[in-house]
Amino acid sequence: MENAKCNRLKNFSISFFAIVLGLVGFTLVLQKIESILNFSFPIYNYSLYFTLVVFLIISLIYIAKIIKYPEEIKKEFFHPIKINFFPLLAKIFLILSVIYLSIDMSYSKGFWIIGAISQFVFSIVVLSIWIRNSKLEFHHLSPAWFIPIVGNVIVPIAGVAHGFIELSWFFFSIGIVMWIVLFIIVFNRIIFHNPIPDKLIPTFFILFAPPAIAFIAYVKLTGNLDSFAKVLYYISLFLLILVFAQFKMFSKINFYLSWWAYSFPIAAIAVATILMYHETAFLFFKLLSIVLLAILSVIIIYLTYKTVKAILNKEICIEED
Repeated sequence: MENAKCNRLKNFSISFFAIVLGLVGFTLVLQKIESILNFSFPIYNYSLYFTLVVFLIISLIYIAKIIKYPEEIKKEFFHPIKINFFPLLAKIFLILSVIYLSIDMSYSKGFWIIGAISQFVFSIVVLSIWIRNSKLEFHHLSPAWFIPIVGNVIVPIAGVAHGFIELSWFFFSIGIVMWIVLFIIVFNRIIFHNPIPDKLIPTFFILFAPPAIAFIAYVKLTGNLDSFAKVLYYISLFLLILVFAQFKMFSKINFYLSWWAYSFPIAAIAVATILMYHETAFLFFKLLSIVLLAILSVIIIYLTYKTVKAILNKEICIEED
C-alpha cells in the first residue's frame, strides 16, 4: 500500500496545475461578468477561495514530489511535451494579479511581480532548451507549445494598472511575435504531418486563447478599440468556431488531465467578449459572453467530476508508456 502511494506521488504530473489555471480563469470570468449580470453579491469570491485551496493542495503535493523524487522532476522538465506545462505557474500568478486588481492592489502587484519574473525566466529557459535539444522531433509539436512563450501577452493586463507601461509593451511584443511564429509552425504540424496523439487533442483549444488574451492586453495598453484590436478578437472568435466544429474528434478520446485545456481558453475568450461588450455596447457580445460563461460552467463542473472520479479510481498518477 505504501509503495503504491509512493508510486502515485512519483507519477504526480506538472500538468495538474492546468486544473488551477482553468479554475482561476473561471473565477476571472465570474468577476468580470458581474458588471453585465448585476449579481447582488460577489459570487466569484467562492470560486476564488476554492481555487486558492486547490492551488495550495496541488503545490504541496508537487513540493513533496520535488523533495522525494528530484530526478523525476528533472525528467519532466526536460521531457519534450511536459516542459511546456511548467510555465502554467507563471500564468496562474498573472491571472491572480488581474483578479486582485479590484480586491487588493498590493496583493495584485505581488502576484504580478512573481508572475512576470517567472514568465520571463521560463521564456528564456524553455526557448534555450528548444534551441539546444537535439532530441526534439516534429511530432512532439502541439498547441501546448504556445504555453511557455505566448503567455507573455498576459503580463500587460495587470502590468498597465501597476504603472509598468514600457515593461508591459516588452512582454506584449515577445508574446505577439512568438504567437505568430508558433501559430504557423503548429498549423503546419496539424495539417501536413501525423495526427496529434489523443492525449494532446484537447490542446487544440489553446489555439484561440493567445489572440483573445492579446486583444485584452492590447486594449489595456492603448486604451481604445482600434482595427488591430478587432483583428485579434475576431481571429480568436473564428478559431473558437473552427475548434468547436471538430466536436466529433473531441468526443472520441478518453479522459486525460489534458482535458483541462478546454477550460482556460474558453475563459480567455469569455473575458475578451465581455471587454468587447463594454467597448462597443453591442447586445451580441453581451449574449455571447453569457453563453460562454454557461459553457465554461458546464465544462468546469464536468472536468471536476471526471478528475475526482479518475483520482478515486486510480486512473491518473500512474506509470506512463
